[in-house]
Amino acid sequence: MTGRELVVLGTASQAPTRYRNHNGYLLRFDGQGVLFDPGEGTQRQMLLARVSSSMIDRICITHFHGDHCLGLPGVLGRLALDRVARPVDLYYPGPGQEYLDRLCQASVAEVRPALRLHPVWGDGPVAEGDGDPGPAGGLRVVAGLLDHPTPTVGWRLEEPDRLHLLRPRLDELGVRGPDVGLLLAQGSVRVGSRTVGLDEVSEARRGQKVAFIMDTRWCDAAVELAAGVDLLVCESTFLETEAGLADAYGHLTAAGAARLAAAAGARHLVLTHYSQRHPDEDDFLAEARAVFPSCRAARDLDVIPVPPRAAA
Repeated sequence: MTGRELVVLGTASQAPTRYRNHNGYLLRFDGQGVLFDPGEGTQRQMLLARVSSSMIDRICITHFHGDHCLGLPGVLGRLALDRVARPVDLYYPGPGQEYLDRLCQASVAEVRPALRLHPVWGDGPVAEGDGDPGPAGGLRVVAGLLDHPTPTVGWRLEEPDRLHLLRPRLDELGVRGPDVGLLLAQGSVRVGSRTVGLDEVSEARRGQKVAFIMDTRWCDAAVELAAGVDLLVCESTFLETEAGLADAYGHLTAAGAARLAAAAGARHLVLTHYSQRHPDEDDFLAEARAVFPSCRAARDLDVIPVPPRAAA
């Protein structure tokens, strides 16, 4: 599994429709796969999207309303059926432990993948990324407590900033073969009559960042999670004509999601989690684009690339 893209498994909010499955999103990030909010029917949507269970390294659940978690037993069952032996990391709101326990024991199963549980109780990093062993390493996971009637967590995934070696400059200064490794290890290397420093042949490469913000009213935590991300996946349950309903039930409108993206300085916005009362996703897109032009309305089974890396 290579590349960086979002596979949209479902876009419905509380009730699925003929054309929208309940929530489900797989972020492919090079050799890693992070599954967000597996709602009812996620296992079947994975088949339609050609997503195998072996692609899942981490599962992040925002909260325990059914449209965001009732597909978890099926996903775990599929991992067992496919005999995925490596551990899977599972992140979720700590106050919902009793619901997670029920979901993990929802049916008879002799074999399950080993789950490493990470209950979240507050804002901040829950996995540092650098130094993590295995395919799930390399991405820092940050949680933020959102504003919804039940404990809800938003997620931010961060690739570390790194130095990028400039091949033309290496060639120009004659740094080749084993000298490249020495340069990286020591910060400088002797080539002929001069010393070449790492800063002469490299540049900073900003790590890419993705935020996943589901059911919430506008809140500071949502803005902080989305700050400067390359891709913001955000709920847009209602339209602005229903702003009162959105606030009452702890949700955002499409325009509200766009205002969030603009305030946070996100590069690209993906709208999702639509109310069944609006069958046309273009209604959400038109409202959001009037506020934040760089956006897209997700549809079930879309594959959305993470935008190309921004210049440092």
